[in-house]
Amino acid sequence: MEIFDKLVEWFVKNGGDRVIVALSGGVDSAVVALAAKKALGNGALAITADYKTLAKEELVAARQVAREIDIKHKVIEYNELENISFVKNDTMRCYYCRTELGQRLAEEARRAGILLIVDGTNIDDLTDYRPGIRALRENGVRSPMIELSIGKTEIREIAKSFELSVYDKPSNACLASRIPTGSDVTYEKLLRIENAEIIVKTIFGVRQVRVRDHGDLARIEVGRDELHKMFDVDKLAILDNKLKELTFKFVSIDVAGYKTGKLVVIDKYD
Repeated sequence: MEIFDKLVEWFVKNGGDRVIVALSGGVDSAVVALAAKKALGNGALAITADYKTLAKEELVAARQVAREIDIKHKVIEYNELENISFVKNDTMRCYYCRTELGQRLAEEARRAGILLIVDGTNIDDLTDYRPGIRALRENGVRSPMIELSIGKTEIREIAKSFELSVYDKPSNACLASRIPTGSDVTYEKLLRIENAEIIVKTIFGVRQVRVRDHGDLARIEVGRDELHKMFDVDKLAILDNKLKELTFKFVSIDVAGYKTGKLVVIDKYD
C-alpha cells in the first residue's frame, strides 16, 4: 500500500534507528506503531500512559495491539488527578493533560537516549478543537500522519489490510471528556462514568458510547448508526435501574447521537 510505504519511509528518514511511539489503544497510534516497527524493528518502542482517566478497555486494546505488531511496549503510570490545573476542568484541560504526557514521554526518551517521539494525530484531527495537540508539539512530539497528510479513512484501510484488531474501533477520549467544562474531575465521577458506559454497551450491544455526567443526570450518546438499538422498552428499564444504582437520578438518551466536542467549551445542560 503506497500510503503505508510513505509512512514507513518517514521513519527511515526521520527516526535514525530508534523512536518512541505514544500508543493509546486506538487505530491511529496503532498504525503509526506498525510503521515504526516495520521501519526500525527493535528500535521502535511503544509507550502507553495509564494516567487514571484512561478507560481500562483502552489499556487492554493498547496491550493487544502491541502484541499484534510485536513491538516493545512499556506502560507508564501516573495520576492526572494530582494535577490541579487538570482537575479544575476548564477549556484548557486537554492542554494540561497533554503537557504532562509530553513531558513524561520526553523524560522516557532522555533516559533511553532516543531523539524522536511520535503520536497518532492525523490530518482530520486538525478540524476539531484540540489544545492538546499544541501541548505535545511544545514537548517535541511529532505527528507523521499530519506531516504526510494522512486521514482517518486511509488509516482504517491500512489497519484493516494488516488485520489489526482495532481497524474499526470507534474513536475514544479520556473519561474526563464526559464531565462538563467547569465541573471538577474526580475519581468517583470517572469510575461512575466508566461503569455506566460498560453497562450501556453490555445491555444494548453498541460500540460508540459516551455517558455524559451532569450530576444527577446521565446523558447517553451513541453513534447515530446505532441509535435504533437503544429503543427497546424492556432494555431501557434495565438500563434505568442499573444507572440509578450508580447514583444517577435521571437517565436520558441524546437523540442527536454522538458528536465530538459537545462538552468542550459550553455545556447547555449546566
